[in-house]
Order: sequence, then structure tokens, then C-alpha cells
Amino acid sequence: MNTPYDVRLLAGGFCIALGLFAAPLQAQTHKDEHPGGAVQKLELNQGKKWATDEPLRKGMDEIRNLIAAKEQAIHKGKLAKQDYAALGSKIERQVAYIVANCKLDPKADENLHVVLAEVIAGADAMQGKEKKTSLRAGAGKVTAALNTYGKYFDHPGWKKL
Repeated sequence: MNTPYDVRLLAGGFCIALGLFAAPLQAQTHKDEHPGGAVQKLELNQGKKWATDEPLRKGMDEIRNLIAAKEQAIHKGKLAKQDYAALGSKIERQVAYIVANCKLDPKADENLHVVLAEVIAGADAMQGKEKKTSLRAGAGKVTAALNTYGKYFDHPGWKKL
């Protein structure tokens, strides 16, 4: 069983790896050079959504459910600082679960990294780790990432927030 410390290490290692591949979803592209000069951008799989596996769907469903449960309080500005922190921590644990268990083809995985980077950035902001982004804006980043995920990944029953 993972302790919170183990989860933080796993998520932290994933964040370092994502730093090589990911950037904000607002532009849905980034210009970081990869080995060999390839430029990463969020894209469909020849016009179709990327395939998903059970661990990815389970983790993303849980993240969506966590945000949806607090959506009204977030929109009304009534979610307490400690509730944002707890929500961000729970989201972080789900990202760690996805990273540990999800097995996608390399191109789908590259696209998923872009989405998860924004989820992680939002969760960090919600926990007060990102001082330039408000707690509420962090939740907005996670919501935007979830909605982008639904545009690019084949997840039966997925609903936009």
C-alpha cells in the first residue's frame, strides 16, 4: 500500500517527466523540442479519439467526480481553502494511480501527458503550491483539462463539466 509520501514521489517523478513533454492546454500546443527535434502538440489519432484503457478511465472518472461534487461551491466562491487543498490532494492521488496503471500506445500516451500536466498544475494550485494561480483558477484548470480529455480520448459515457 502506498503511503502519501510514496504517492508524492510517484507524482513528483511523473511531473518531472511531464516537464519534458507538456505545456498549458489553453494553446493546446507547445513548442518544447523533444529529442530528435519533434514538436509535441495535442492532436487526434488520424481524426479519431485516442483509445483508453480501464485504469485511465477509472482514474479520470474519479477526478471528474471529485470536481463535480464541489463544482457548485467552487463557482459560488464558497469552497474553503482546506477543502481546495484536500480536493487537490485527492486529484493528485488519482493522477498517480493513472501513471502507475495506465498502458497506452506511445502516441496516445504523449497526448495524455499534455492533459495530465494541466490536471497536475491545477491540483498544485488548489493546494497552494502555485502562488501565481488562485485556488479557484486551479480548479478551473482541472475542469478545462477534463473537458479537453473528453475531446481527445475515447471514454464511453464521458460527460463534459
